[in-house]
Amino acid sequence: MSEERLTERKCQACEGGVAPLERDAAEKLLARVHEDWSISDDGRVITRTFKFRNYYHTIAFVNALAWIANREDHHPDLEVGYNRCVVKFSTHSIGGLSDNDFICAAKADALLD
Repeated sequence: MSEERLTERKCQACEGGVAPLERDAAEKLLARVHEDWSISDDGRVITRTFKFRNYYHTIAFVNALAWIANREDHHPDLEVGYNRCVVKFSTHSIGGLSDNDFICAAKADALLD
């Protein structure tokens, strides 16, 4: 993987048949996104909880993230509450993590920069 910023990359189609990232490769990519992202114990999902002042700001974030997910054709699982949104990325077609998960995580982070 190149050292260009993750936010400058575009997700690549992943139809399966590709191995998910090994734990050490995933941890190297994890170091390139916000420190609040974490990898699940099984190494298949990255998660971050975003906190907001109120429901309006939460939904504005969700809508912006939905736009990114649609544009990248890579969609997170979301848990939305009044002032928080839990975002989980995993590449379901390969049963684990891919570069796409970290690209989208970085783009989610950039919404709050």
